[in-house]
Amino acid sequence: MEKVKSVNLFDLRESIAAPLLDKNEYPWEVLPEIGAYIKSIGPKLDPERFEQKGEFIWIAKSAEVYPSALIKGPCIIDEEAEVRHCAFIRGNAIVGKGAVVGNSTELKNVILFNKVQVPHYNYVGDSILGYKAHLGAGSITSNVKSDKTLVTLQSSGSKIETGLKKVGAMIGDHVEVGCNSVLNPGTIIGREAQIYPLSMVRGYVAKKSIYKKQGEIIEKN
Repeated sequence: MEKVKSVNLFDLRESIAAPLLDKNEYPWEVLPEIGAYIKSIGPKLDPERFEQKGEFIWIAKSAEVYPSALIKGPCIIDEEAEVRHCAFIRGNAIVGKGAVVGNSTELKNVILFNKVQVPHYNYVGDSILGYKAHLGAGSITSNVKSDKTLVTLQSSGSKIETGLKKVGAMIGDHVEVGCNSVLNPGTIIGREAQIYPLSMVRGYVAKKSIYKKQGEIIEKN
């Protein structure tokens, strides 16, 4: 499963969470460690660039956070990020440099790489979004199976047991997800892939491909 390793999905230079991802082979392995990682690096952040705004909450001075946003720690909001009206950050969240967390968007236990955009009515839980990934309006990461069993990742007939009840989506760099799509638990999307609007995505989507519907995935020209 080489293609779903962190180094093949993400440019680790584009996240403050690089040391955490680098020490784990697969991205979902870091999900239980995000909160502790934030608590460990938060006090070491440059006080000239970051302010501590609450218990285990560090926000860059250059970030723009709307007054109506609700943020719970542990959380780091990096430089020049934007957290818009009525966003809800429930904790264990890293928002990368220049990232956008939009109106009524909810985050929980996530890493957003630099320049990620989740700008309109998105839910992102137990997920990692790579550099410049973008979720269209209303798209969500579903992170719990309906039968509440542990999440299994599937690709080309192979299965990986995560041992976790909650795993959302691992979304590679420069991925575009169309409006009102649902990424089912354990979805992995390779770099530069494109997901059509109104899609229900499950399993692995290869890099540089276009997902039209289940069973119809084509290579980009």
